[in-house]
Amino acid sequence: QLQLVESGGGLVQPGGSLRLSCAASGFTLSYTAVGWFRQAPGKEREGVSCISSSGVSTNYADSAKGRFTISRDNAKNTVYLQMNSLKPEDTAIYYCAAGADQCSTYVYLSKEKYPYWGQGTQVSVSS
Repeated sequence: QLQLVESGGGLVQPGGSLRLSCAASGFTLSYTAVGWFRQAPGKEREGVSCISSSGVSTNYADSAKGRFTISRDNAKNTVYLQMNSLKPEDTAIYYCAAGADQCSTYVYLSKEKYPYWGQGTQVSVSS
């Protein structure tokens, strides 16, 4: 059964860091582009970052540029999101998604491109 499982969320102070992981089972994650999305209470789910199947191509939302880094370890069937300099406005449930055919442009930060989703992990940034 195809499954994506996020981990690494938690409570962190402003300026702190977290590394989220997205582990896949039931399929080979290296065959697809993977995206990270987030949804804050009362807001739409928004794209944060994506990475191509090879890891060569990445894209970031403006809110993530310079602070977040997406990477993947295809040998471990896992994609990561390193988040630094966290702000209270980064508070949200973070989801990973797979199944897009590429991550060549900002279009691939759209949730409609991804048919497979994890359950999410909560990230809270507060002092």
